[in-house]
Amino acid sequence: MSTDTTTICRDTLATTVYDGPYAALRDRRLAARLAAEDVAEEAGLDPFERVSCRLHQRWLHQCVSSPVHVVAFTGHRWCRTCAAPACVAVDEWLGDVRVTCTRCGTAPSGRATRQLIRACMASLAAAQDG
Repeated sequence: MSTDTTTICRDTLATTVYDGPYAALRDRRLAARLAAEDVAEEAGLDPFERVSCRLHQRWLHQCVSSPVHVVAFTGHRWCRTCAAPACVAVDEWLGDVRVTCTRCGTAPSGRATRQLIRACMASLAAAQDG
């Protein structure tokens, strides 16, 4: 089931999260987004469509380069041609996201790479909204 995170989270983001797993976060918009996406994920949001990271408690574009975000099975941050992880470079100033294979240097083709870039771009926009 593919669901737009903005649609699911619109009403949930209106409430501020002061307790729970994100209470210690200084960025209250991030805390609210994390909580809203947790709820949305339980309701069917594809976890790869999140713009926040539950594991790192950061905006996705801030931690997507972590090795734990490589998912070879789905092709997220993975070059299937080379069977190697891909690097993600995020330029917050220019609003640019690039994915390149660590072995061949090309951008892995496929749905997972396009989805990752789309989610990172949405994360950049959400982090700058405010």
